[in-house]
Amino acid sequence: MAAIRMISSVLLLALMQSGALCARRFRGGRNPQPRRSPPPPTYRADRGDTTESFPLDFTAVEENMDNFMTQVKNLAQSLYPCSAQKLDYDMKLSFLENTSVTCNDGSPAGYYLKESRGSRRWLIFLEGYRYETMRRLMSSSTWPQTKTGTGILSPLPEENPHWWNANMVFIPYCSSDVWSGATAKTEQSGYAFMGSLIIQEVVKDLLNKGLNNAKVLLLAGSSAGGTGVLLNVDHVAELLDGLGHTGIQVRGLSDSGWFLDNKQYHCTDCVDAVSCPPTETIKRGIKYWGGVVPERCRQTHEGEEWNCFFGYRVFPSIKSPVFVVQWLFDEAQLTVDNIQLTGQPVQESQWRYIQNLGIELRNTLKDVPAMFAPACLSHEVITRNYWIDVQVKGTSLPRALHCWDRSLNDNRNNKAPPKGCPVHLIDSCPWPHCNPTCPTIRDQFKGQEMNVNPVPSCTMGFDVQKMAQQQGMDPSKLLGMLQQRQLKETAFPPDPHTGIHTHTHTHTHTPSISKMLIPPPSQPVLPIVISPMSSSVH
Repeated sequence: MAAIRMISSVLLLALMQSGALCARRFRGGRNPQPRRSPPPPTYRADRGDTTESFPLDFTAVEENMDNFMTQVKNLAQSLYPCSAQKLDYDMKLSFLENTSVTCNDGSPAGYYLKESRGSRRWLIFLEGYRYETMRRLMSSSTWPQTKTGTGILSPLPEENPHWWNANMVFIPYCSSDVWSGATAKTEQSGYAFMGSLIIQEVVKDLLNKGLNNAKVLLLAGSSAGGTGVLLNVDHVAELLDGLGHTGIQVRGLSDSGWFLDNKQYHCTDCVDAVSCPPTETIKRGIKYWGGVVPERCRQTHEGEEWNCFFGYRVFPSIKSPVFVVQWLFDEAQLTVDNIQLTGQPVQESQWRYIQNLGIELRNTLKDVPAMFAPACLSHEVITRNYWIDVQVKGTSLPRALHCWDRSLNDNRNNKAPPKGCPVHLIDSCPWPHCNPTCPTIRDQFKGQEMNVNPVPSCTMGFDVQKMAQQQGMDPSKLLGMLQQRQLKETAFPPDPHTGIHTHTHTHTHTPSISKMLIPPPSQPVLPIVISPMSSSVH
């Protein structure tokens, strides 16, 4: 509490000072000529100065983080300028200066930018959606003029505790090539595949908008964008080095882009991107895309560069620091493996396949030094507004990313890594949604919330004490959560014919921390039903 009182005093003092400045500025009904500010200090890469533009250590205030972040937000509002205007939270659209680099259909590629003057941290986000052929994902013709960021792109400190003050960049996905392509539009093909070139041109444009003074550039992405991070993070670092910006620390954050080239649950004819095995889709696509992969991975898999699109194969060749975020039971992975969870009972063979998928994925991640892998059935997380709620072994994702930032800075300054600040977090419980902080499941095609509903009692057949230990929770707290959830399911059972719950479910942005858990394989009750809930689609 002493830390809270101290920080609150500092905030109050800053507010008083800003109020005094406003009073002086507007006294007498005119705005005096502002003083010329001194030139900013010159930073050099060899000084070893890795202090970032918002270097607050939140460790001492984490128990009261919501209250603290509300104060920070109020302070920021008061200082802009003296609460006379609202903060501009929107990212604004710009098209590339190099008009030869385009979307699939030849329309101009571009990006959205929200500047944060004074900050030397930049976050560039790559949008996902896999290798799609939907018209809106192939053109910029319908892009809005502004976008509002959520999750790690949010400008609100209560939603984005450690990156809210960074310069935010959102690059829409319009190249259908997993951000790998370098092929211009031709009369023969009729389409351009220039994802990798779009990233490079965005970086070049941003150098004239303040990126040249950056201390840290975090290249982040979800789904296809997460794979795009793995393919491009070293290219971005090499581009900046080649242009003389050697002092910018380039890092990667890959969310839900760590796919497996495993055998499908059952094979089907390869007629579209969904039915094809991942390996076959990439093999076919890379020929059209002119796919660019990291050089060391290309040398390792010469002639079979498609291997580099799979995280566990490309990761050993990446030189830049990368933090991997991956659900152990990724919905997109299950979809391409022909496991459809859309209201039908999950048969025993499917259940075994899903559980083995989690084991395989966990094994591929064991040598990744910085990672966050909850045992949840979901897809994408870092731009979701519930991203702060999911925990692994008692640590949230924003907290883990902050620990990673600190550890990288400490390593550069030859300091010991911070204690009690984990960066390698992977759930040890072995079945989908066994982590009670997992988000609500949604049907990725219909948008409906899904209920993971085992038959019968969810506490039957597994050791609550052991599960609580795996999750870093107090056993009595976990048991209470499970009992509360079970009471809700008993009060509002699903319709036996439709599987739809009889109560009206109100969707909120923060999902309930307690979910009905799928029982472990030792419990003989099958099948498990994953059914849509009666909720309005948002």
